[in-house]
Amino acid sequence: MAKRNFLLGKGERLTEPVQGTSGPVNKIAPYTFSEAKQRLQPMIETVAKEVEQLPADACPDDLAVASITLNPEYIAKSYYPTDLLRSVGLETIGSRNRHMKPEKKSRGREPEETITTELFVIGKRPSFIQWANQFGSLEESNPGAEQIVAIEQIAFPKSGEKIKSIDTNNKRKVYEVVLHVDEEYGEKKYLELFKNYLTKFDLKPDFKHRFYAGGLCFLEIEAPAELISEIAQFSLVRVIRTMPSLRLLDPATRITDMDNSIEVDLPDEDAVNPDINVAIFDGGIPEDHPICRWVTPIDGMGVGPSHPKLLKHGVGVTSAFLFGHIDPRKPLPQPYAYVDHYRVLDIDPTANPRELYEVLERIDNVLTTKKYDFINLSIGPAIPVEDDDVHAWTAVLDDHLSKGTLLATIAVGNEGEKDPSIGANRVQVPGDCVNGLCIGACDTPESKWQKASYSSVGPGRSPGLVKPDLVEFGGSIDRPFLTLDSENGLRLSPTSGTSFSTPSTMRMGVGVKAHFGNSLNALAIRTLLVHCCERADLPEFEVGWGRVARVLDEVVICDDHVMRVVYQGTISASKYVRVPIPLPSSTLDGMVKVKATICYATSVDPHHPGNYTRSGLEIVFRPNKDVHADVKVDGKKTGQKSFHPQSKPFFAKTQKQYATEEELRRDAWKWENCLHGENRFRGTSLNDPVFDIHYNARLAGHNDTSKQEINYAMVITVEAPKVKDLYDQVLRKYATQLEQLLPVIDIPLKV
Repeated sequence: MAKRNFLLGKGERLTEPVQGTSGPVNKIAPYTFSEAKQRLQPMIETVAKEVEQLPADACPDDLAVASITLNPEYIAKSYYPTDLLRSVGLETIGSRNRHMKPEKKSRGREPEETITTELFVIGKRPSFIQWANQFGSLEESNPGAEQIVAIEQIAFPKSGEKIKSIDTNNKRKVYEVVLHVDEEYGEKKYLELFKNYLTKFDLKPDFKHRFYAGGLCFLEIEAPAELISEIAQFSLVRVIRTMPSLRLLDPATRITDMDNSIEVDLPDEDAVNPDINVAIFDGGIPEDHPICRWVTPIDGMGVGPSHPKLLKHGVGVTSAFLFGHIDPRKPLPQPYAYVDHYRVLDIDPTANPRELYEVLERIDNVLTTKKYDFINLSIGPAIPVEDDDVHAWTAVLDDHLSKGTLLATIAVGNEGEKDPSIGANRVQVPGDCVNGLCIGACDTPESKWQKASYSSVGPGRSPGLVKPDLVEFGGSIDRPFLTLDSENGLRLSPTSGTSFSTPSTMRMGVGVKAHFGNSLNALAIRTLLVHCCERADLPEFEVGWGRVARVLDEVVICDDHVMRVVYQGTISASKYVRVPIPLPSSTLDGMVKVKATICYATSVDPHHPGNYTRSGLEIVFRPNKDVHADVKVDGKKTGQKSFHPQSKPFFAKTQKQYATEEELRRDAWKWENCLHGENRFRGTSLNDPVFDIHYNARLAGHNDTSKQEINYAMVITVEAPKVKDLYDQVLRKYATQLEQLLPVIDIPLKV
């Protein structure tokens, strides 16, 4: 058998804790205390008057909500005015990003429009009134008073500002309402108070389908459009919109001239690894369909009768997972795993305005009660990602995925040809999940590929900018994606869409798991798929990190001049971890390419979209242990050298491709939970190179000092074309630490 250099594992054995070097920053405020006081007093007085005029039944427990917009220089998590708000009886219940031009910048610089944070704060109405009455006598020595310099504006959100995408006719519609309330207080008191408020308009909501995520409650109600403004006046309402429909499941392109009478032979083999648990949520599988050898059809909770159109989509999606794109000239491959197919759709998605929440509830019920290694979602709401609000589908799914033990592939939608000026072509919910692997489509499985015209584009929300994460062949007019037919299970059906590129991507991830078993966890597999993707000279917002690797060999096999190692570890909040790159003891000849990818799962705060991820990693690359920077004070050298080796940018090129300058200035990139980059170096410049990783934690947008840790996976590849035995040298040097990840099932790796 030919020599195979398998992926190296146990890289975490090389890591070690290190001392951090960050220190306090002397902050210069744009406003003096007296300037801030003079500016804000009329704003607070206006808020107090508007709060006082609210109807009593619109203020449950006499609570009102106002907004506080921070000066853009004070949006870091350490600058939140927590002490100030506490001193006046208010607390933060949410936030969102806001574009604005501040009145002043520090150091006399010219103000410019940029992104800042708008906080939603809640308190009893008397608290707002008392704050306004006492603000004129506020002294800088009062508790929290110095934090007023961080505030740019204080305002009362009108009901019209809470309304989005509302039909103007007077017919009764189903609406999605988002409340500022968590599950504990919602179930204990505030849902009942909201229901009582609605009854005064002769509405009878049952709130049967509702979801909690973070500090938000997502509800559906039926009401005439003329009442929406009155409903939005309820103080806890954050957003109200017409309930989005589910996406239509038609092919992304119409394919009419292909002979679909071609039949294939199904493999006469069981799944490669029967121990992998996979679920697909879709339109169903006929119980007598031939693929039921590998598929268990399951009806979701409360689902109605099946529909031929939806069964066709369900079979196509499941066929794409089992066999990928079918080439009729080749035998079908052996499926990697068995799959549970949950039928969660039961009618045409446009026929039931309540279907969106019913389907999510069926999915949520399964994920709450059963454990899976992989899931696929090629369905979702027909709504593009919004920068200032997180949808229920995204919030619920990200919560399930936040532990990192489940890998979800999620279709980003087929709206790529819609109007970009209004963002209609952006990724569709829940393709903005930060903890999921969100997949677009390319137009061919061959070498010269482009984004499929229909595939929805990024960017996603910040954090979560890089969406789609990856693209895979999804079919086109000239080259359709071939699946098994839903009626005649041995015939081929031509189709196209991200619905099929997505399970095809999951197939690659399951293939890695099938061969390597428990030696690679879900985070490591996600990281490998991103790390080993095929880059192209295409706009990143169209294709994400790149196209999924063609064959498993490209992921798990190294050439002799290549070293690839996987790290699977944990890191504690506020701690630093040093991750060495394993290299031979001798200097490397010629130019060397270093490629690195890191992924971690994170809890999320849906009520703070601009601060959505609770965990962030700052990563510093130090290429040479013997090179230290000069320490300077006020721009002058002190004669001392830095404690740690000098750093060089590594992920900066990738950051500039995705993030805007204002996002880079506010350091938003460190809250992205998937980073990928590559750089070329002279071999002589690499001397025990390392990555230093620092874990930042935040909660609801501000500092979180509680003890916690996150799981991460990192993959590093070094390519040194002039070092023909690089892999063997590394393996020998680290023989007691690194291990070859050998397949648990000895079968050919070609797909």
